[in-house]
Amino acid sequence: MDFLIFSGNSNKSLAESIVSRLGMRLGAATVSKFSDGEIMVKIDESVRGRDVFVVQPTNAPSDSNLMELMVMTDALKRASANTITAIMPYFGYSRQDRASEPRVPITAKLVSNLIATSGVDRVVTMDLHAGQIQGFFDIPVDNLYALPVFYKYMQDNNLCNDDTVIVSPDAGGVARARIYAKKFGMPLAIIDKRRSGPNVAKVMHVIGEIAGKKCILIDDMIDTAGTLTEAAVALMEHGAVSVKAMATHGILSGPAIDRISSSVIEKVIITDTIDNTRLKDFTKLQILSVAGILATSIERIHNKESISSLFTGN
Repeated sequence: MDFLIFSGNSNKSLAESIVSRLGMRLGAATVSKFSDGEIMVKIDESVRGRDVFVVQPTNAPSDSNLMELMVMTDALKRASANTITAIMPYFGYSRQDRASEPRVPITAKLVSNLIATSGVDRVVTMDLHAGQIQGFFDIPVDNLYALPVFYKYMQDNNLCNDDTVIVSPDAGGVARARIYAKKFGMPLAIIDKRRSGPNVAKVMHVIGEIAGKKCILIDDMIDTAGTLTEAAVALMEHGAVSVKAMATHGILSGPAIDRISSSVIEKVIITDTIDNTRLKDFTKLQILSVAGILATSIERIHNKESISSLFTGN
């Protein structure tokens, strides 16, 4: 294959899974730091005239991982690569996608500008927190979906039936949960969380029939797991038999693991868009791989073939 795949330090295990599926090896590159912490990159093989793909999600430490991606891009550009595609399964700073209050930045737009300015020709990402981020770029952006790997998990575990309900943990995730419910042919429920006044405890209203049902909470990411675990309690209080959770991006920062451990959630299913191999022994966590979807997208992009079927989760 006349293209190369390189990886930064953010998620090498995913990059290795991708090249394994393609029957390739990772491109030779040294990505390290100077003694003062500045990032140092050296591409250790010729890339002249070749299509290059750089696997580098920008999860925490977001600043360092983003800088690694841009420095690698600059090195590849100066080494005369034909095209450079950034494979960013997790797009950091995506939650700051609009000015939600006065005098705040739109950081997702700033990061988009930085990536394009560094020399990236195309971005491939997965389950963007806000779809409009695609429009922040002046270069092509392919936003793929982890839905197929979750669908296979659901089928393999006999969860695609009328005894199971797809649940959005908040009003903001309804559109996402509806896509899953429609794809799986399952009913949908929504949790509406609100306060009746200042310093008043939150009230969780469940919209939909969940009594006697298995519930699966659907979200794009799990950060501190606060919303998720609160939603699970509300579902059980309203008669759910069990609660599982599915999210593409397992950020799992701060108290997330402790909260999940002590929660009523049976299982949390995430993907490997973020490297969580340190948690492989955590029994409540199951990690599915999106390497197959990304490998297919890389091959099709290089061959100038359509990847639109990957957008719809087919």
